[in-house]
Amino acid sequence: MSLQMISTVSNSSLLQPGFSLLNFDGHVFFFGQKGWPKRSCPTGVFLLDIKQNELKMKPAFFSKDSCYLPPLRYPALCTFRSDARADEYQYIIHGGKTPNNELSDKIYFMSLVSKTSKKMTFQCIEKDLGGDVPEARYGHTINVVHSRGKSMSVLFGGRTYTPLAQRTTEKWNSVVDCLPSVFLIDFEFGCCTSYIIPELQDGLSFHVSIARDDTIYILGGHSLQNNTRSPNLYKLKIDLPLGSPAVTCTVLPGGISVSSAIVTQISDTEFVLVGGYHSDNQKRLACNTIVLEDSKIEIVESVSPEWTPDIKHCRMWFGCDMGKGSVLLGIPGASKQIIPDASYFYILRCKGAEEDKEEELITQICSQTSSEDPGDSAPFEDSEEFCFSAEANSFDADDADTYNEDDEEDESETGYWITCCASCNIDINTWVPFYSTELNKPAMILCSSGAGHWVHAQCMDLSETTLLRLSEANVKYFCNKHIDLNKGLQTPQKVMCLKKPPMKPLRKKKTMKLSTSTKKSFLRRLFE
Repeated sequence: MSLQMISTVSNSSLLQPGFSLLNFDGHVFFFGQKGWPKRSCPTGVFLLDIKQNELKMKPAFFSKDSCYLPPLRYPALCTFRSDARADEYQYIIHGGKTPNNELSDKIYFMSLVSKTSKKMTFQCIEKDLGGDVPEARYGHTINVVHSRGKSMSVLFGGRTYTPLAQRTTEKWNSVVDCLPSVFLIDFEFGCCTSYIIPELQDGLSFHVSIARDDTIYILGGHSLQNNTRSPNLYKLKIDLPLGSPAVTCTVLPGGISVSSAIVTQISDTEFVLVGGYHSDNQKRLACNTIVLEDSKIEIVESVSPEWTPDIKHCRMWFGCDMGKGSVLLGIPGASKQIIPDASYFYILRCKGAEEDKEEELITQICSQTSSEDPGDSAPFEDSEEFCFSAEANSFDADDADTYNEDDEEDESETGYWITCCASCNIDINTWVPFYSTELNKPAMILCSSGAGHWVHAQCMDLSETTLLRLSEANVKYFCNKHIDLNKGLQTPQKVMCLKKPPMKPLRKKKTMKLSTSTKKSFLRRLFE
């Protein structure tokens, strides 16, 4: 085993206890950030780009037909294959905590739908379930078993909030263990069935579960009711005949009393157990190798890495499996750091030294093939703001070993990602549409100063109404830098209107009424 410290360049404060890592074709993605996503990364899913011991987080985006996936911490997560030997797989995500400390009871499928050397598009779909649907929870596990040509998911454990009927003002948000029921989920028909197993008496959370074929092994875990960490090792066997499934449980010797441990797979039959807690105030620094062969399990203690003094003396640590025998570990940083809530991170490689060197060499070769680095992502902060974008995004990946015409960069679009001014914040990796007229490129406008240059409309703080008016009217525009030199486009000064006095209405002339005798005498004189 080897332990390597990495430095975080940006957004490290988003990595807090409870996050999850997804491994798609060797690329590791982070999910479950602290706080709600911002416009810079609406999905809350990031690519972890590790080069030369530096960790950069680059936003990832979903396809147009994806559903909304909130940032969930402490969810149950596993890979799902239609067949045990299939190469393509999806991730199942169930439960977890939202940034508002609300518990989720929904289940999502996340898959990689398209990939080139520079573009990856994910699809997230919410699944509707019927029957004995598991209640909202966190700190539980989900696995997939294969039996008699069928596949089924198995969910167990976790914590949930106290039922409303049992809540009091003092303990309104207190949590309890979920009932020790085993849920079988058939995604083909969308139904759930719960089973009560006599051997499982106490609810468990933050335990470890490893699945192989039709068997699941449950190790450790914490029980709130008894405040104990179970030393038992449970073996769940799932039989899927044509009729009803059969679930049997066997208690095996040789368990480990631990909670919040991390398991990573180093070969087809070998796993490594690392991290976790013996008690609330005691970390578990020992490591174990778990071997699964011929429906048997063997747990042996392995050589631990040379833990740094910071890891040894810190009270808490957290992490997640990165896949391929690697684990990302984090410990809280100092309270006087420049970035609040930032942590120190390490990568623990559990494979042999020769395999580690081979992987490191491959990584270096892949890194050298890429001559383009889009740069660091903009810093993100915790926010209650949320904005969902369905547009796919392009980002740099380091596996471009062969030429592909679809991977060529369109030179006609490179001008859209320039730095138009000193305060320009338009970046190809973080940009999302701002105006309703934008689709996959930012809106730009020509400044008429000198030979002319293009600027982003968003950087100039132009409203959509003004932008539309400028695009339709034949007028010159000058950016914020050159507006003082040329007054081509300024809001005209207000002209004071002269107040005209209202016209007086015409007076009606008074008419005299003549009598009949007077009219006759007037006519006589007129004709004489």
